[in-house]
Amino acid sequence: MSAPDANGGSGRALSPSAPNDRGRPSAPKPKIGVFKFASCDGCQLSLLDAEDELLAITGAVDIAYFPEATRAVMKGPYDIGLVEGSITTRHDANRIQQIRRQCRTLVTIGACATAGGIQALRNWKDVDEFVRAVYATPQYISTLDLSTPIEQHVRVDFELRGCPINKHQLVELIAATLAGRKPNVPAYSVCLECKRRGNVCITVAKGVPCLGPVTHAGCGALCPSFDRGCYGCFGPMETPNTTALIARFRALGQPDDQTSRAFRGFNAWAWPFRKASDDAERT
Repeated sequence: MSAPDANGGSGRALSPSAPNDRGRPSAPKPKIGVFKFASCDGCQLSLLDAEDELLAITGAVDIAYFPEATRAVMKGPYDIGLVEGSITTRHDANRIQQIRRQCRTLVTIGACATAGGIQALRNWKDVDEFVRAVYATPQYISTLDLSTPIEQHVRVDFELRGCPINKHQLVELIAATLAGRKPNVPAYSVCLECKRRGNVCITVAKGVPCLGPVTHAGCGALCPSFDRGCYGCFGPMETPNTTALIARFRALGQPDDQTSRAFRGFNAWAWPFRKASDDAERT
């Protein structure tokens, strides 16, 4: 997907406005651009899946750039830019700089954009070795050594975590941004979602290792509700106590190498999970 032409600066679109019922020009609608980097498109599909929820705000915005959903493209600048995917090539590293200049508010959506994604597992290995093993002509492959989140390349105004994201949180984010208020997106852990559902703690009651105590809420405690430990799909919560959780896993008899791998999932390159993984591996 090629990047839209850069227009420099940011702010509201200055396109002509249609007259309202009184013959006066209406205020221009805020423009939203949706951009993709290295990812599976799951978070963009979450946006498309929010059909009913989006009806309340679609009349107030223009989906100006969204190749996943439409062939129509409106040039920037954009009021809100939603970015899915991680940075894995030099071309992408340059392109995200261009997109940042076009967007007044830049929001990263999903584990790839906020934490490097599952593809960040390559960050612990020699990427050239992978290229040689997979491609018949590796000399034609141009890639970076690391898969990194968007915030390591440009300033990000808000991060929406998840693999994939929670569509209700996405709609709340868009509505809040349009209203000029702080999004009502929780910062607590999956444990609180378990309590609200009336779940018995599977770690306490059944000795099942679970990342819920250090993972950002958003999934509705899906896995623990089916007696499975949380996989950390929504990334680290604010100030997670991973040291205490590692100690708990040891008390349950889980080997440290399994604990290290548990933190190397969808959000492996998020700093709290990366540090916890390395700490468990070293001890």
